[in-house]
Amino acid sequence: MVLQQKTVTMSDVARHAGVGKITVSRALRTPGKVSPETLKRIKAAVAELGYVLDETAAALSSQRSRTVGALVSTLEQPVFSSTIRGLNEGLRSANLQLLLATTRYQPETEAELIPTLLGRRPEALVLTSSNHTKAARDLLSASDTPTVELWELPESPICAAVGFSNRDAARTITRHLIDTGRRNIAYLCTDRPEDTRAKLRHQGYLDAIATTQQQRALFVPVTADETGADQGAKGFLEIRNRWPDTDAIVCVSDALGLGAWCEAMRQGARVPDDIAITGFGDFDYTGASGIGLTTVHIDGEKIGQTAADLICQSSDGADIRGQRIDIGFSLVRRTTG
Repeated sequence: MVLQQKTVTMSDVARHAGVGKITVSRALRTPGKVSPETLKRIKAAVAELGYVLDETAAALSSQRSRTVGALVSTLEQPVFSSTIRGLNEGLRSANLQLLLATTRYQPETEAELIPTLLGRRPEALVLTSSNHTKAARDLLSASDTPTVELWELPESPICAAVGFSNRDAARTITRHLIDTGRRNIAYLCTDRPEDTRAKLRHQGYLDAIATTQQQRALFVPVTADETGADQGAKGFLEIRNRWPDTDAIVCVSDALGLGAWCEAMRQGARVPDDIAITGFGDFDYTGASGIGLTTVHIDGEKIGQTAADLICQSSDGADIRGQRIDIGFSLVRRTTG
């Protein structure tokens, strides 16, 4: 059954604020031309009703923009490239266009961008994080725009989710190291408090070592001028300094794994004889033709394609709310561990 939800209009805001529709339009487009008291009343009505300014209504008589907005955590690393490719190709086949923006792992930035995208009346929104501010979650929940969260599987998605268990994946690769004889395993991660995927992977590591050793977790500070490989190299040195007997490092991503492996080579450490190194993501440059990094393979393209399928179903009138699609993961053992 398809459930319809009324879209809040400018007329609704005008009635709620006790002003004319033209005054609301002026307040939202040129707030300096409205008295402070009136502007405050209109803003309160907008917030209470969950109104989003429709930038496209005048141009699109059909009220369909044929666009999908995507807010991606980062564009600086290849982690989401295959997902965006699969999403874009799936949407293009249905004559839908993708609008892309990045949040840099900041929920506050996401909250600022969401109204901008909603104002274009997209067919759907795609988010690569499930960590949202209350204001963002409230706005998305009140909106009639389908929202698909990717790369995670929150218990209560805003609308729908496509991903896998980051916790189970990290537990699996850490357990693999234990099963192959490693007894002093460290976890290497970037220090991003807002990165929920990293937190879940850290918890998976803790699950695996709970009965075998004490935690050895290092969170490397993030700076604007450093890459994941830079942070991985720094992390490798710090781990070896803090815990010299470490015989394996579980890296939160392939980017950090690459940096750790490069630093191990510079230090003359034998990988995996002296120390095993694993990554997460199975990026092209870490594969069998690259450094041969043991890692977790995620089918990012399938995540994007599945999200596109859900959006197309929704555009055709289907109710996708509550769907949580687990695409799974696989352990890929190579030469580093």
